[in-house]
Amino acid sequence: MTTQTASTGEVYSQGENYGLHAGVLGPMETLAQSVSAMAPSTSASLTIPLVFALAGNATWFVYLLATGATLLVGFCVSRFARLSASPGSLYSYAADTLPPVFGVVAAWGLLLAYIATGASVAGGALYYAGVLWQQFFHWAKWMPQAPPALPTLIVVCAAAAFVAYRDVKLSAELMLWIEVVSVSLILIVLAVMVFRFGFQFDMDQFRLKGVSMAALGPALVLAMFSFVGFESATTLGGEAKEPLKTIPRAVLQCAILAGVFFMLCSYSEVLGFKGESSKLSDSASPLHLLAAKAGISLLGVGIDIGAAVAMFACVLACTTAAARVLMRMAHGALLPAVLERTSKRQGTPGVAVALSAGLMFAATAALSLRGVAGSDMYDWLGSLSVFGFLTAYALVAAALPFARRALGQHSHWVAGISVVTVLVMILIVIFDLRSAADENHARIPWIYLGYIAAGVAWYALRRKKMTTDH
Repeated sequence: MTTQTASTGEVYSQGENYGLHAGVLGPMETLAQSVSAMAPSTSASLTIPLVFALAGNATWFVYLLATGATLLVGFCVSRFARLSASPGSLYSYAADTLPPVFGVVAAWGLLLAYIATGASVAGGALYYAGVLWQQFFHWAKWMPQAPPALPTLIVVCAAAAFVAYRDVKLSAELMLWIEVVSVSLILIVLAVMVFRFGFQFDMDQFRLKGVSMAALGPALVLAMFSFVGFESATTLGGEAKEPLKTIPRAVLQCAILAGVFFMLCSYSEVLGFKGESSKLSDSASPLHLLAAKAGISLLGVGIDIGAAVAMFACVLACTTAAARVLMRMAHGALLPAVLERTSKRQGTPGVAVALSAGLMFAATAALSLRGVAGSDMYDWLGSLSVFGFLTAYALVAAALPFARRALGQHSHWVAGISVVTVLVMILIVIFDLRSAADENHARIPWIYLGYIAAGVAWYALRRKKMTTDH
């Protein structure tokens, strides 16, 4: 099967997969990549309480808005994924259509997005390791209060790198089962809550009682972090079976299923904490508390274990995705050619995998040495990653009409959706800038801009050197 690059119309074979093993991933493994990169079970435990702290009774409504924004992006990404399949995912879509500098911005933005998300959830894994440590070893006064940070981070990142290098199919299947078990445990707790206390309509939530409209923007930014990575199935374009069919389907399925799950969890968690002495936003493990309230505390422990393991699955998914973006960037001469190398036996980019996991560890280790807690790593690095994803999403949406026009498939309504998507991404960035409530969050946009400027400068230097050499 063949397709065309959007910029030139040149036909190329999907067999050109940069040394990766072609056709080894079926529809479920492809979907698992996107689901694990989002890590929905971790959002139910860590992100929803953060959104509630801002949105209160409007938490479910904020996730409804975030689902709508994600579906707009998903529409644009899925349309592109029908045209071409490449390990570079969103970077390839933008680079094949827009002027080179926009492709460069998309590449560096997407790389940072996956690295920062992986580092964020590595911090989340550290946080949940501490939660579980307290549950199992609280009685032992001679034990430390929490597991040592650096060894824990080394184990998480090194294990993710090993599995990502060893076998992409094994990696995808492992991620799939981890998320299936974790999400199933959460749904069981919510179902038992309904069985024990009856189905209840919480009119305070439907009426958005006590909600500050000014807080909805910052809450929307946090809710969007729950969805980022839903498009990462596109990084498997060289390894998925029938990628022009399975990848677009996986992207849209992931957005829809995650949106329903997040709205259900947010509504149930807010309802479940009514009448409790502690607030949802202050709970170290909200689903554990709800499980205890439903009389199934053992499942609460299972959910905490599942959340910790799901954090690892997300690190693994982000390592897999970031490595393939690095491969594609090296193929486009943005990075050294050594990052293109793949193992003939494993069919995976070993150097790129090692670099991806190494950068995730370096980021979290640096914060840990400064005394930053795992929950703050999750928050800060997650906030940084959102900028990278929104940049890539906006550029892909902007590129879609031009790609379709180049192939003689111009559509006014597709162009209209693309424009709306770009505007929504810009609005979310504005909300993000306005939501900087403390000094650390206020620095994040400037760190991101400095990083992108450095990436563009690096591209200019390499391009000048290549021109001089030739």
